[in-house]
Amino acid sequence: MNRNKKTVAPAPPAHYWQAWFDGAALPNPGRVGIGMVLISPAGERQERALLPMTWGCSNEAELHALCAVLQWAHELGARHLWVRGDSSFAVGQVGGLEATAIRRLVELVDCGKEWCRRFEDVQLLWVPRHRNGDADRLSRQALGLPEKPAMIPGGRKRRRR
Repeated sequence: MNRNKKTVAPAPPAHYWQAWFDGAALPNPGRVGIGMVLISPAGERQERALLPMTWGCSNEAELHALCAVLQWAHELGARHLWVRGDSSFAVGQVGGLEATAIRRLVELVDCGKEWCRRFEDVQLLWVPRHRNGDADRLSRQALGLPEKPAMIPGGRKRRRR
């Protein structure tokens, strides 16, 4: 399993499934909403917006989303998977680059690691927030929130003179 935390990787091999995940908590901590996108090697795209019956902080929401997308991909028959998310916490924890001592988070991290072991290969990849827009939209949709306005990568507001 690749535990790539902070680089944007090239496209996966043709036989890999692709997944994106995002989690949101409203307020933080609060209700958890998750968004997931799966694309099969044949290019079939599926989306899910779920409101698990749980409460937590944003890190818990991200971990719930990661576990859910791993489970969903496995259920659909994926054995090789590239998973992208904008949560450096979730990618780092489940990828083994970081460790937390917070019990409720450790349980979710262990769940994610267990799901990863069920695949022949899983690549966990951190992506910038602007490259995770569909999963973000779905996590917000699960909570009944409106879409965020489009972000301009690296954009800054200019001062009027």
